[in-house]
Amino acid sequence: MAEQIFFFVFAILAVGSAIAVVSLRNPVHSVISLMVCFLQMAALFVMLRSPFIAVVQVFVYVGAVLVLFLFVIMMLDIAKAGMERFVSGGKLWVIALLGALLLEMVLMISRSRLSAITAPAAGRLTGTVREVGEALFTKYILPFEVVSLILLVALLGAIVLGRKELR
Repeated sequence: MAEQIFFFVFAILAVGSAIAVVSLRNPVHSVISLMVCFLQMAALFVMLRSPFIAVVQVFVYVGAVLVLFLFVIMMLDIAKAGMERFVSGGKLWVIALLGALLLEMVLMISRSRLSAITAPAAGRLTGTVREVGEALFTKYILPFEVVSLILLVALLGAIVLGRKELR
C-alpha cells in the first residue's frame, strides 16, 4: 500500500511539472520544472527496482541536458516581446489535457491494474548494467540504431538552422 501512495505522489508531481514545462512563460522556470519532472521519473525508476536507470536519468538528463538548456537560454537572451508570439494566451488545451489525464487515472484505478504496474514480477529485468547492455545490443539493436540516426539528423538540422547565412 505504501508503494502505491509513493507511486501516486511521484506520478502526480511528474505530470504536474511536465504541464508546467509547457505552460510557464519564463524559460528558466520551464527548465526548473523539467528538472523536477526528471527527478520524479528517476524516483519512479527506483520504485521499479532499476537503480542504474535512475542514476543514468539523474546524471544524463538532470546533470547534462538541463545544464545545456540553461546555457542556451542564457546565451540567446530571449526578449519578452519575442516570447509573446510563441506563447499563446489561452490555456484551454492545458485544461483539456488535465481532464484527459484525470480520466485516464480514474479508468486505470477502476480496472485495478495499478498493482500490476508497481508490484515486482518474476522474470523482469533487475536493471543491472549487464542486463541493460545485453537487452540494448541484442534484442533492441534496431530501435537503438534508428534512434541514433534520428538524433544525428536532428543534430545536422540544428546546425543548418542555427548557422548564419553567408552573404
